[in-house]
Amino acid sequence: MKRRGFIKTLATAVPLFSWDWLLASQINERSREWQADLVVAGGGLGGCAAALAALRAGLRVILTENTDWIGGQATSQAVPPDEHPWIETFGGTRSYRQYRESIRALYRDHYPLTAQARLNERLNPGGGWVSRLCHEPRVSLSVLQQMLAPYLSNRQLRVLLEHRPVSAETSGDAVRALTVQDLRENRLVTLSAPYIIDATELGDVLALAKIEHVTGAESRQATDEPHAPETANSQDQQAFTYCFAVDHIEGEDHTIEKPSEYDFWRAYQPQMQPPWQGPLFSWTMTDPISLVARHFVFDPTLKSPGTNLWTYRRLIEMGQFLPGSYRSDISLVNWPQNDYFLGPLIGVSEAEASRHLQRAKQLSLSLLYWLQTEAPRPDGGTGWKGLRLREDIVGSPDGLAKAPYIRESRRIQAEFIVREQHISTESRIEATGKPREEATAEVFPDSIGVGHYRIDLHPSASGRNYVDLSCLPFQIPLGALLPKRVENLLPAAKNIGTTHITNGAYRLHPVEWNIGESAGLLVAYCLRQKESPRHVRHNTQHLATFQQALRAQGVELEWPRLRPL
Repeated sequence: MKRRGFIKTLATAVPLFSWDWLLASQINERSREWQADLVVAGGGLGGCAAALAALRAGLRVILTENTDWIGGQATSQAVPPDEHPWIETFGGTRSYRQYRESIRALYRDHYPLTAQARLNERLNPGGGWVSRLCHEPRVSLSVLQQMLAPYLSNRQLRVLLEHRPVSAETSGDAVRALTVQDLRENRLVTLSAPYIIDATELGDVLALAKIEHVTGAESRQATDEPHAPETANSQDQQAFTYCFAVDHIEGEDHTIEKPSEYDFWRAYQPQMQPPWQGPLFSWTMTDPISLVARHFVFDPTLKSPGTNLWTYRRLIEMGQFLPGSYRSDISLVNWPQNDYFLGPLIGVSEAEASRHLQRAKQLSLSLLYWLQTEAPRPDGGTGWKGLRLREDIVGSPDGLAKAPYIRESRRIQAEFIVREQHISTESRIEATGKPREEATAEVFPDSIGVGHYRIDLHPSASGRNYVDLSCLPFQIPLGALLPKRVENLLPAAKNIGTTHITNGAYRLHPVEWNIGESAGLLVAYCLRQKESPRHVRHNTQHLATFQQALRAQGVELEWPRLRPL
């Protein structure tokens, strides 16, 4: 009762404001302590989904974001959604599908599409082959802003852009407050709420609040996973990538200035186990599944046969737009050649992490310079001088995404840890004795959503090459969202209770959204029922009621019968 009374006081006495960057004149600049029902640290897809779910339930929310764009993977990191084959009809939450359809609607309403493209119910603006919805990051940003707009205008939501968590206040098994740094004004703001959600890209709040967590790879002895390393290795963290967008203007020279580290990266040969195939800058690379050499082509003119990296994550396919609308396709470069794996971002000093970030930028710029000047062309020539860096697409002055594409985070030591043997196809075949076509993932009675992707681990800072395993459509267990000790903090991104191995399947866009949405709805349920998340999981009646509430919001808790991929 005491907690609920506190919430009621907050709801009636604490005004929350609209976009701080749009309505700065309305903010009390002397204020240093703000309160709400829920603080969401991190404005990526998981953070946005958590905030939206809590807002729909009537809570007052503060959402923080390190950059000046919400949306994380899809916006500031510039990566179109990586999804499973059934996402158009099932295997994602209702609100996630609304987000996807709103992206298509924005193109139909405001872009000069051809008649054929406009009538395509499953419009893929970029026509990329890695995603069914390759699109520009600004379009995702616009859609997410529209989804949050009603709650901004009624002051139910405050969004703090360019605010980075720097410290946390704890008391016993609770996080009482989170302090964030305003990166523009260099001031500190303390945020307090009965519940905190950590949706940051690296699990920053876990470290600040000293919440028990895991970094890198667990040992095989600890997890009993077939593909875990023999010994634990905190440095075994997946590569991160600074993505960038380019178009190609034939006959023009858009060659950038030679990057300072170009000579290093031009000659760099990755040293990995199993061995990397070819130099980093080449069209021969390691196939993620077989680990043998795989050959690609790159040709922005689309005249060369083969697997063309130009179309891999293409954001705009000019043929789908009226003649004259674009001078070229626009393609996103998020390739093996600009994955940075020379050092991790977690478990190192701030200075060392900053050095790795700067070197990762140098890697991406060096790759672009190589493409412009030395890359072998299918016609026998070298370099594509017409490749033009599109800083306007990613919204940054250097032409690289505002933030690196992060594949791995700190992960909570959770009540339940999802392991390889729960979701991998081969492990489930072995465990159940069923043939491949009948195998299913482990059934979790506390399911709060579903997802699917291959277990896809990119090369790591420890020198490990790809781990890419067949995976079955899986559920998201509530136990994976509950820290072993802390009662009022929930993860909502890549920081849930997975292992290094299973993180490779749970880290993608629709799963992160589902995790965030379910976390936001769980906070609302717990405040309404005056119960803890842990009690909801362990009480049969509360769990059933909460799962029904999830279904009512369009969260799918189980899969129809599907074959593995």
